[in-house]
Amino acid sequence: MSSMPTIGDIYRARPHVYRHLRPPPLHQYSGLNDLVQAEIYLKHENHQPVGAFKVRGGLNLVAGLSQDQKRGGLFTASTGNHGQSIAFAARAHNIKATIAVPVGANPGKVAAMQGLGAEVLFHGNDFDTARQWIAEVAKEKSGTFVGPTDAPLIHGVGTYGLEIIEDLPDVEVIIVPVGAGSGVCGTAIVAKTINPGIRVIGVQSAQAPTMQQSWQQGRPVEGPMTTVAEGLATRISFANTQAIMARYLDDFVLVEDSALEEAVRLLLTHSHNLVEEAGAASLAAALQIKEQLQDKKVVLVVSGGNLSPERLSQIIR
Repeated sequence: MSSMPTIGDIYRARPHVYRHLRPPPLHQYSGLNDLVQAEIYLKHENHQPVGAFKVRGGLNLVAGLSQDQKRGGLFTASTGNHGQSIAFAARAHNIKATIAVPVGANPGKVAAMQGLGAEVLFHGNDFDTARQWIAEVAKEKSGTFVGPTDAPLIHGVGTYGLEIIEDLPDVEVIIVPVGAGSGVCGTAIVAKTINPGIRVIGVQSAQAPTMQQSWQQGRPVEGPMTTVAEGLATRISFANTQAIMARYLDDFVLVEDSALEEAVRLLLTHSHNLVEEAGAASLAAALQIKEQLQDKKVVLVVSGGNLSPERLSQIIR
């Protein structure tokens, strides 16, 4: 693995991110405080233009491409939010993006990627199959393959960690949803560098536990993936984010899909925000471990809000 990302890398990403985005708010809601019995703040990455935190990473990555790389175009795989990030960044820099998605991918996210100018190709039954295939396509076409945990992505998404500390310097706990791990890694690097006393906790679905099991066991793991939460749906662990989590992460919890759905309902009720299942994972975790959080200042990263009307209807029913 190349050298581990640092807070300096994240600071250097800020101009590339802020050229196109404004920092979303950190808000507190009394109903959530009462539920968890703590001071709960939501970091609203669901307010980003593409509805998720990943857009920060895409903008930073594309800003660092050479002219040859820009001419060859970008190739990546996604269940939706990462793809929208790359599509948004590619359009901002006037380059072509080709995105592989699993068969049956969220139609709303597919339409959003296409609306941003990306070519969307369907392949395989899950994210990892699509990812492995599009990496070969990129090689054949002399394009640049973008993996979900490439270092510039971690640097870019880490900028929301800086915003959390700036807005709430005395934060005690930050809970972050984990898919491939770029968000939790950027957050943990920032938090632990500025104040090692801040606890950083990752959360994944118990129906897609690969990253949590890999972190817990200290070795690569490939496991089952049946979660409804697209943003948490990884079947294979990633070495670079696992190395960062092994160094910086304090805890990593699993929550049931049913708890994710309940958290979606609670966030709609108490914050009036539409949040997808992956984005609601931080609240689900806070409720599961609330004995540890009592009376603490806790930031829950709401990583995305791209929930389809059909899924919302099912969850509410």
